[in-house]
Amino acid sequence: MAEVVSVMTESPAGGRARAARTVLGQVVLPGEELLLPEQEDEGGPGSAGERPLRLNAEARSQVRVVCGPGLRRCGDRLLVTKCGRLRHKEPGSGGGVYWVDSQQKRYVPVKGDHVIGIVTAKSGDIFKVDVGGSEPASLSYLAFEGATKRNRPNVQVGDLIYGQFVVANKDMEPEMVCIDSCGRANGMGVIGQDGLLFKVTLGLIRKLLAPDCEIIQEVGKLYPLEIVFGMNGRVWVKAKTIQQTLILANILEACEHMTADQRKQIFSRLAES
Repeated sequence: MAEVVSVMTESPAGGRARAARTVLGQVVLPGEELLLPEQEDEGGPGSAGERPLRLNAEARSQVRVVCGPGLRRCGDRLLVTKCGRLRHKEPGSGGGVYWVDSQQKRYVPVKGDHVIGIVTAKSGDIFKVDVGGSEPASLSYLAFEGATKRNRPNVQVGDLIYGQFVVANKDMEPEMVCIDSCGRANGMGVIGQDGLLFKVTLGLIRKLLAPDCEIIQEVGKLYPLEIVFGMNGRVWVKAKTIQQTLILANILEACEHMTADQRKQIFSRLAES
């Protein structure tokens, strides 16, 4: 049986760089440098090698690789910024997507993320929204569908807002909007007064938002419900009665630590009752 040997080379920073394909599913630490497999050159199959990702024109690879959360491009290098397990997704074409799957508790705003926020204050024409980050986000009253200077949205302190980030970086205050690129609300805006808001881990949110998530499919068979997921770890759920709402919230909170068989037993008991 052939033995798999990890490919390691000296990085420009003086550390040891490992090939990404040899550490998939393993724990990586912040500061590590990863090597991405390049597409085979015209010289033949043996001419391809493992080297740090080069972003300049001279050494540009024909394979398009997307770096997700936990990875950062620094010059011509690919660095790990979070502690967790390295994941990879193979697309139809290209080099795929690499990211670090970590159980992070504190949310860091990311441009394009859809989040659930709580309006904490109103300063002039700007609303201050708590999104669970290190500082509140700003939301203009014009960032709603159909809002004008005369027709202002009815937003009060304490309301729940579902929106997305248009500005999110470490040097600027995060900015939210409740419209898409076409000016449509598309489900965003003020969330209803009824319902229950609770918080789960960021890892569970990513699992629930997966297209083929079995948990959401099974929950939808129990009771008619309305549910909103925020990438900042907040979930809003509403059912016909308060009892059903509490049951759904408890199920979603406990699903993170259940196996598939345990979830099936819980759902079958609830369906019988």
